[in-house]
Amino acid sequence: MHLQKAKKRIEQTKTTRCCLCIYNPLIINMKDFLISQAQTETTVLVALITQTQDERKTNEYLDELAFLAETAGAKVIKKFTQRVDIANAVTYVGKGKLQEIKEYVSEHEIGMVIFDDELSAKQIRNIEKELQVKILDRTSLILDIFAMRAQTANAKTQVELAQYKYMLPRLTRLWTHLERQGGGSGSARGGSVGLRGPGETQLEMDKRIILSRMALLKEQLVQIDKQKTTQRKNRGRLIHVALIGYTNVGKSTLMNLLAKSEVFAEDKLFATLDTTVRRVIIDNLPFLLSDTVGFIRKLPTDLVDSFKSTLDEVREADLLLHVVDISHPGFEEQIEIVNKTLVDIGSTGKPSILIFNKIDAYTYVEKAFDDLTPRTKENLTLEELTKTWPAKLNENSIFISACEKTNLEELKNLIYAKVKELHVQRFPYNDFLYQMYEEEEII
Repeated sequence: MHLQKAKKRIEQTKTTRCCLCIYNPLIINMKDFLISQAQTETTVLVALITQTQDERKTNEYLDELAFLAETAGAKVIKKFTQRVDIANAVTYVGKGKLQEIKEYVSEHEIGMVIFDDELSAKQIRNIEKELQVKILDRTSLILDIFAMRAQTANAKTQVELAQYKYMLPRLTRLWTHLERQGGGSGSARGGSVGLRGPGETQLEMDKRIILSRMALLKEQLVQIDKQKTTQRKNRGRLIHVALIGYTNVGKSTLMNLLAKSEVFAEDKLFATLDTTVRRVIIDNLPFLLSDTVGFIRKLPTDLVDSFKSTLDEVREADLLLHVVDISHPGFEEQIEIVNKTLVDIGSTGKPSILIFNKIDAYTYVEKAFDDLTPRTKENLTLEELTKTWPAKLNENSIFISACEKTNLEELKNLIYAKVKELHVQRFPYNDFLYQMYEEEEII
């Protein structure tokens, strides 16, 4: 009976989704998790300054976390930081800082607190008990945005599996009635005829239901993976080029320019979630171009595992177009994060072109004439940058502006040369779709 009730709860709440919290079919008190539709929910952000993460980097991470929160629909009111050696295992921050956050939240009627690192179930439970507001961490926020962006059945299945993986070890914080039993003996303990016995806690039953649901989702993803593999095999004798890069660097905008398509592009994180593949022809050379999900620092491992079929587009690509936002102050770290993710998914050693986008938005700090301190990367002009990176990469880089269409033709020429080189290697009999007029004259 209790198992049937639990399943019924899932069916009743399956279509309910709240902004800024993980889609959770097991949440009973939905009013505690729903955001008011009349106004944007306010939030404060919390991060740590540690031995491995200095103040500059922490502030940069908080700016990105704020962008994530705004993408999900929240309004950031304040940012809190604390300098510690390591995070507090019980409350993430120290007692004094937690009390400071509590007073601010209470005074300004803040509805939610978001932490920049992934919190354990113990930390979430203790922080919620102290602050009495909704608590999210970076992982749950990213998962929520992915759920909001997912459009196809493929993406929704992948996101749902990642959410269940995240939620499973944190189930205890979602229940206020864990003492209830499915069995038990004696009328004083609430036992019923046919249900007397050792019983089963509600938590155990819900874990069983989630595990069953996860097994079903994994089976569905296996079938999706087979379908995607078949689709890739049927694409014919064409070179596969994949756009990769940090989130919100302009991959979809570039995709639209090269493929003359209308892929959704927006100045928000994870605007593209589902992989889009288009056939592109430059001069006489056709090839396939795919726009993939953007990477981000502290990307949840569950998302990487769940999005196997999507990331397979990167794994099986012949050429990678690594798009970088040159106007971002931490673009070099973003390059490192993307490269590390490529290592994690087994996609290293592929030919690639580094595309520095958004040169129209690039700014630098000009040093004063009497400033004798060493120059830093913040003092480099765009012209100086354009001379350094091509030298590092054997000229496999280019500086463009997708919005202003600056150097777009130069980019096409570079892509054409690389794709043609790969095409001749894989298909040595010049299996091009078209022949240019000059080549026909020579033949």
